[in-house]
Amino acid sequence: MPVYAGAQEVATAAPTVLTVQGTSTAPVTLTAEDLGKMPRTTATLTSEGKSADGKPAEVKTTTYEGVLLYDILVKAGWQFGHGMTGKGMASYVVATGKDGYQVVFSMGEIDPMFGGEKLMLADKANGAALTGREAPFRMVAPGEKMHARSIFGVVKLEVVRLRN
Repeated sequence: MPVYAGAQEVATAAPTVLTVQGTSTAPVTLTAEDLGKMPRTTATLTSEGKSADGKPAEVKTTTYEGVLLYDILVKAGWQFGHGMTGKGMASYVVATGKDGYQVVFSMGEIDPMFGGEKLMLADKANGAALTGREAPFRMVAPGEKMHARSIFGVVKLEVVRLRN
């Protein structure tokens, strides 16, 4: 909502938020400030662009900084480890971008007692805040050969339980 200062309208930026659903009875909302206070990690993605003629172009390397998906889900109330065995193993996370693009990560691949993938929700790239289509957050799956699950503009994480 705009704030009026005299005759001039001053835009106030809404806080950047991430909604986490399905880990507890009510959705959890985390702000960029909340994530900034959590344990931080980095990951590097290397990608090859394509030239106008479709041939490989310059290799681009980007170092992302953010919070492990594991830590975000723990903060939101998900029980990993022995608390996840049984029915919890038939659960997964759907990450949704602001453009509606969605990807899935199984709980077993996130949990360090099982797959332990270092999946990260990044808020910085090469030391600067994410901008443009990557903002507000980018999911980074550094161990993957294709980066199709390293999606841009993440606004929601939802835990889906296949068995209750």
